[in-house]
Amino acid sequence: MKTSIFAALLLAAASPHALAQSGPTLQEQMACRSDASKFCAEHGGKPSQMNACLRDNKTKLSDACRKVVESHGG
Repeated sequence: MKTSIFAALLLAAASPHALAQSGPTLQEQMACRSDASKFCAEHGGKPSQMNACLRDNKTKLSDACRKVVESHGG
């Protein structure tokens, strides 16, 4: 289960356009790991919903995760 949530986070940290080019870096993934589990855990395994959740909670995210979300169009 933990692996699938982490995998969803990896995909959710980037917009579909960015994913087509390249996925988020390990540093970006780690920047959002805690925020994703705190605010968006119910969207694990659903990358588009996880991405939307992170965008919707952008004001609550850590500075590092907010920068990642913004850098990927959120």
